[in-house]
Amino acid sequence: MTVTHSAVRVRPGIRVLRRSTHAVTTNDLCRQTLPRTDADRAGSESLRGRDCADKPDRLVPNRLVPNRLVPNRLAPNRAPLVLALCLLLSPVSQLSCSEKVPTFEEVKPADELYAEGLKTLDGRKIFGLFTYVNYDQAIEAFQSIIDNYPYSDYEQRALLKIADSYFNDKRFEEALAYYQDFADLHPGHEKVPYTMLRVAQCHLNQIESIDRDQTATNQATEALASLMQQHPYAPETRKGEELMIELRTRLALNMLHIADFYRVRTHWQSAAVRYRRVLDEFPGLGLDARSLFRLGLCLENMRRQDEALRLYHVVVENYGESPAAARARARIAHAD
Repeated sequence: MTVTHSAVRVRPGIRVLRRSTHAVTTNDLCRQTLPRTDADRAGSESLRGRDCADKPDRLVPNRLVPNRLVPNRLAPNRAPLVLALCLLLSPVSQLSCSEKVPTFEEVKPADELYAEGLKTLDGRKIFGLFTYVNYDQAIEAFQSIIDNYPYSDYEQRALLKIADSYFNDKRFEEALAYYQDFADLHPGHEKVPYTMLRVAQCHLNQIESIDRDQTATNQATEALASLMQQHPYAPETRKGEELMIELRTRLALNMLHIADFYRVRTHWQSAAVRYRRVLDEFPGLGLDARSLFRLGLCLENMRRQDEALRLYHVVVENYGESPAAARARARIAHAD
């Protein structure tokens, strides 16, 4: 089928083409677009024969007939390109669809979270023999209060419960941090003396044997000293005073252990210095008689017999019932 055109005279110099509803073949379309000069026409015949006649037709939009498709050999085949783009984009679309959309859960009120934490701390019976407490679950409930209700009354309670949970679970490093945070954030709270005492107890539970480093012991005594200075009439202060005696005794025993170490190895001067420190820094802890007698031994071996004898007499006169007094009498008798 071919497209026929009829020219209608409108005015001189202008012709309007009427559009036909017939299809246009490839040869006709090529013939319409070929150049009109004689030289170009000869070359176009070979192009038309090669590009338009030897190959099958493809349907393309007809510019002369709207909404019609005509065969076009000159139009490139874009189907492979479209297929490649689809293959490239499909993993991206699958990835975007596979991503989970973040959801927001409704947070329970502070009082409900606090009640849940307390209920968890009550624990549950295992075979009726012992109680199991999921401290991590309780801490999570209390932490939700701190995160979502930072300015409520429950925030202070939750902070303290978290510290107690760590302490009861024997995680003293974490408990120490929360007790200190509570005292720093709420200095006027009535529970501050309690947290200061707990700080000292956390340090106490990290202390090793007396022959090891006593840094934790010193930190505990510093915490108790602050408690007694800042809150002298608090009930926790009385318990802190008892704990202070225990800590100071531990420090004195550590010093005595070091002095004995040097004395056994006949380092008399080094041992004597540490026995004097026990007497000066830790008096009244029940170690005076022992320290005085051993200091006398050091002085005796340093050729300072007069000073040693005076110390032996002090031991006999003031600590006559102690084991050190019996040894001091023997050294006095030997000197005579």
